[in-house]
Amino acid sequence: MVVSRATQLILAFVLSCLLALGARADSLASFLPDISPAELSPDADAFGPVRKDVPVAPVLRSGETVAWAFLTSDFVGTTGYSGKPIHVVAAIDADAVLTGVKLVKHSEPIVLIGIPNSRMVELTEGYAGLDLKREAEPGGEGHDLDIISGATVTIMVIDDSLVRGGIKVARALGLGGLSPVQPDGPKREIDMAQDAVSDWTTLSGDGSIRRLTLDIGQINAAFEATGDARASKRPEPGETDDTYIDMHMALVSVPSIGKSLLGEAEYRNLTGWLEPGEHAILVLGRGAYSFKGSGYVRGGIFDRIQLIQGDQSVRFFDKQQRRLGEVAAPDAPSFSELDIFKIPADAEFDPAAPFRLQLLAQRAVGAVEKTFLTFDLGYKLPEHYLLPVAAPTVVNDASDEAAAKAALWQRIWKDRKVEIAALGGMLLLLTAAFFFQFQVTANAQVFYWFRIAFLTATLFFVGWYANAQLSVVNLMALAGSLRTGFTWDAFLLDPLVFIQWFAVAAALLFWGRGAYCGWLCPFGALQELTNKIARACRVPQWTLPWGLNERLWPLKYMIFLGLFGLSMVSIPLAEKYAEIEPFKTAIILKFMRDWPFVVFALSLLAVGLFVERFYCRYLCPLGAALAIPARVRMFDWLKRYKECGSPCQTCRNECPVQAIHPTGEINPNECVTCLHCQVLYQSETKCPVVIRQLKRREKVGSAPLKMPLGQPPVNHPNAKPQTAS
Repeated sequence: MVVSRATQLILAFVLSCLLALGARADSLASFLPDISPAELSPDADAFGPVRKDVPVAPVLRSGETVAWAFLTSDFVGTTGYSGKPIHVVAAIDADAVLTGVKLVKHSEPIVLIGIPNSRMVELTEGYAGLDLKREAEPGGEGHDLDIISGATVTIMVIDDSLVRGGIKVARALGLGGLSPVQPDGPKREIDMAQDAVSDWTTLSGDGSIRRLTLDIGQINAAFEATGDARASKRPEPGETDDTYIDMHMALVSVPSIGKSLLGEAEYRNLTGWLEPGEHAILVLGRGAYSFKGSGYVRGGIFDRIQLIQGDQSVRFFDKQQRRLGEVAAPDAPSFSELDIFKIPADAEFDPAAPFRLQLLAQRAVGAVEKTFLTFDLGYKLPEHYLLPVAAPTVVNDASDEAAAKAALWQRIWKDRKVEIAALGGMLLLLTAAFFFQFQVTANAQVFYWFRIAFLTATLFFVGWYANAQLSVVNLMALAGSLRTGFTWDAFLLDPLVFIQWFAVAAALLFWGRGAYCGWLCPFGALQELTNKIARACRVPQWTLPWGLNERLWPLKYMIFLGLFGLSMVSIPLAEKYAEIEPFKTAIILKFMRDWPFVVFALSLLAVGLFVERFYCRYLCPLGAALAIPARVRMFDWLKRYKECGSPCQTCRNECPVQAIHPTGEINPNECVTCLHCQVLYQSETKCPVVIRQLKRREKVGSAPLKMPLGQPPVNHPNAKPQTAS
C-alpha cells in the first residue's frame, strides 16, 4: 500500500513537471489589468471583455468603443534576439490608426550594451499615430524605420509585429476600409518534376535570379535625402560608381533553379536539409557592404535582411543558414558572400506568390550611434515553374492548425537532433554510473576526473550552449497551466528541457534530487568547478558549524513556498521575485545583463569559493521543490557501514555539502549524490572499516580476485568470500 501511494505521488509529480515545461501562456487578458485604458486611447476609461472570435478587447470611453486593444504576439511571430517573444499591447481605432502602444514584456538583453529599457519603451510608444492603411498599401513601407543602434533585431521585431499584427487586426475587424485578403484563386504549386539545368544568363534573363545593385553614389545620395546632416557628413568612401552592394537572390528549393545554381550534390544536400513545407533562397553578394554583417552569433539573427510576403515576414536565425562554396553555373560571376537561407514551414510562405528580401543599410553617425535605410529586392517565381491551376479544395482550419503545430515541434526536434543525442548520451552515461557506482568509484582519481569532465559538459553544453537550465519558474507555471489549459505541442517546443524534466521525474523515483542537482544543473556545476579552482589556488574553505548548517537548510524551502504561494496570486510577480535564482544571469545570458543581477550572481559564486555549493545548500528554490517529492524514492543506493557516525566521522567530515549527520545517516533532502561517500566507502587509505578488513585478510593470506560485474571489489568488506582455484 505504501508503494502504491508513493507511485501515485511520483506519477503526479511527473505530470506536474511535464505541465510546467510550458511557460505561462501570455495573453491579452493577462496584460490588460496592468494597463490604464487612457494609455492606449486618450480619455478612455475601461476595457471590455476579450472577444472569442478575434483576440481583441474593446477600449471604452463612457461605455462606447473608441478603439480595439490587441497583443501583437497573438497575431504574428514576435521572437526577439533572446529567442523569446516580445509582447506589445496596442490599440487601433476605426480608421486603422494606432492610438496607443505599450511594451509590456520582453526578455531582450539590450541593457548589456548600455541601452536603457526606458528608451525601448519610448520608441515603442512612439508608434502611436501610425496609419496602418498606408502600411497596407505598399506592403509595410509607409513609414521610416527608427532603429536604436545596438538593438537592431529587437526594434525590427517590434516594428514588424506592430505593422503586420495591426494590419491583421484591421483586416479581421474591417477597420479603415481594410478587408481580409481573399485568395485570387486556388493556390499554385511548384512543378517538382521540372529539373532542367540552365546557365546563369538564362536564369537571370527569365527572372529566376533577381538582382539589387547600389553603387557608392546612390547610397550616399539616399542617406543625404533623409535630411540627417550627421549621415551626410560621413559618406561612404570610394568612387561614386564603385559597388556598394550587388545582391542576387533565387528560390533554390525549386528543382530546376536549385540544380542549376547549386549543382546536383549540393541540391541533394539541400533537399535533405529541408523538411516538408520548407523552402530555401540563395542570396549572393559582393561589394563594400555585407548583407550578413559580422554581428550574428550562435542563436542570433541576421539583422540586415528579412523576407517579406504580404503581411508575413521571416528573419533568419543562424541555424537556418548554410554557406555555399561556389555557384555551379559556369558563367556565373564571382561573389564574396554565398549563403542559403531556409524558410521554415510555419512562416506560411507561398513560393508561387510575390515576395521581397528587404536589406537594411546602416551608417555610423557617432561613436556608437547609427542611422538606417531599407532597400527591397523583389522576387516572383516565373510562371513556367508552376503547375497548372488546380481545382479548389476544402480544408479544415482546425486540423490544419493542429498539424502546423505538430510540424513545428517535430521540425525543432529534427533540427536539434545532434543536441538531443548528446544530452541522451549524457543521461545514459550518468545512469550507468549510478547503477554501477561501485565500479565507477573504485578508483578515486579516475572518478574525480570523470566528475570534473561531466560537470564541465553540463556547464558548457547543457548550460551555456543549449540554454537548457531548469528553473523553479517552470514549476510555478504549473498553477497557471492548470487554470488556462495546455497542449502537449507547447511542451515539446524545447526538446532539451522536455527531456531533462522527464529524466528528473524518473530520477526522483530512483535516486532523489541529487541526480539533477549534483550532476545536470549548469549553475550547480559552475559553483563546484569554481570551488575546485579556488581550492587549487589554496583559497581557505569554511565548514559551517553543524547547528548553523542544519538551521540554514529550511531557507530554500521557505523561499520555494513563498514563490509558489505568490504564483497563486500573480505569476508575473512571482517570476519577478524568482530572480533569486541566478540561472538566467549566469547561464542563459552568460552574465551579460544589468549590473545588479550580475553582482548578485557573482556574489553567490564568490561565497561558493569558500563554502562549496553555498547557493544549492541554502537558497535554491528549485532544489527545495525537487527535494519534496524525492522523499518518496523507492531505492537507497548509497551504502553505509554500521560504524559510520559511531565512531567513524570520515564521510561526514569530507561530505562537500555537509549532508551527513554526525550520527552517520545521509539526509536525502540535502544530498546531491556526488558519490564521494562511495569513494570513501571502499577507500583502502581512508575508510577505517576497509583498512581493518584488509589487515585481517592479510593475516589469513587471502589473495585478491577479480571483481564480478555489478558487485563490490572482492577485497571489500561487503564482498562474498571466494577462494582461488
